[in-house]
Amino acid sequence: MRGPQERSGSLFSSVPIEERTPASHPLRRIRKLANQALDRLNPTFCQLYASEGRPSVPPEPLLLASLLQAFYGIRSERLLLEQLNDNLLFRWFVGLSPDDPIWHPTTCIKNRERLLNEQVMGMFLEKLMGGSGGETAAQQRELFGGRHPAAGLGLSRLIGADRRRG
Repeated sequence: MRGPQERSGSLFSSVPIEERTPASHPLRRIRKLANQALDRLNPTFCQLYASEGRPSVPPEPLLLASLLQAFYGIRSERLLLEQLNDNLLFRWFVGLSPDDPIWHPTTCIKNRERLLNEQVMGMFLEKLMGGSGGETAAQQRELFGGRHPAAGLGLSRLIGADRRRG
């Protein structure tokens, strides 16, 4: 007997976002390594932000979103934010709940100067690759799809345009 088709899904879900991410998904291991690297960078982040004023988006989710942008070849911050709005896996990876609002596109653009520079992103990638919990280079290549995590970020994001010219 054919069952009835429900035209509208439930408005709320009681399944945690963590359970919707498959245990074998490679982003689970990458997220664990990335969180360890971000924890080691906390003193650096504290120096980048003022102690007073309006709170901003924490640097950790912005850097994790940049990794997603590189891994999945997302062309722009606007498209990245669109994916973060629609994709539960992406939300889980950067630490957003399904109900959390997505950042404004200018948040990513303005923080690019602060975070996606040679010094901060370089330190993040160095700690990400160096603090892999004893994994071999071959295991790291397998984890990151056979390439360095910075491969998709492009030189313009890691090295300023003035440095490339001179």
